[in-house]
Amino acid sequence: MLTVPQAARRVGRKPETIRRWIREGRLRASKVGTQHVIEERDLEGAAPEPWPVEIPERWRTDDEDSPQPDWVGIVRRQRQGH
Repeated sequence: MLTVPQAARRVGRKPETIRRWIREGRLRASKVGTQHVIEERDLEGAAPEPWPVEIPERWRTDDEDSPQPDWVGIVRRQRQGH
């Protein structure tokens, strides 16, 4: 069972987004006292897959034909850490 803030961190969203999903019926949750709790399997079904980002071929290498870092992956990992 996850609290709203824990669920938000798990899917890289803000807690208010998780609360909105609950209000809209998109995410099933139970109440324990005053807090919503969410089953992990329910969260996996409600969270959208990240949009695939296709990098144009000319951006995959620099002027010297050295490969560029995986910028999309780097940004995703940084966002998950917050």
